[in-house]
Amino acid sequence: MTTDTQTSTESALVNVTEAASTKIKELLVSEGKEDYAIRLSVSGGGCHGYQYGMNFDNTVTDMDQVVETSGVKFVVDAMSVPMLSGAQVDYVETMQGAGFSISNPNAKSSCGCGSSFSA
Repeated sequence: MTTDTQTSTESALVNVTEAASTKIKELLVSEGKEDYAIRLSVSGGGCHGYQYGMNFDNTVTDMDQVVETSGVKFVVDAMSVPMLSGAQVDYVETMQGAGFSISNPNAKSSCGCGSSFSA
């Protein structure tokens, strides 16, 4: 059986800004999950057809791709890889609030809040 799991320090699959990597590291420590990865996913839903998912995960399957960038490990399932390839994860603080944003070159359009997109 061959595996699709891949680990690299630089990858076009997912890029992360310094602000996002700093915030993710802070969250991993505050949650006591320093050895976890961040699972990025895409699922059906949202106002534009697809929505992003981002959560702590300590499970990696043979079908996942693993990317380590800026000291943070990301896990992406095989179904989400084509839709997230080249995406950039950022952490933004504005007067309206703070949160993670994903800039996705594969999205044809996205909603105003940035949590859903069409492909």
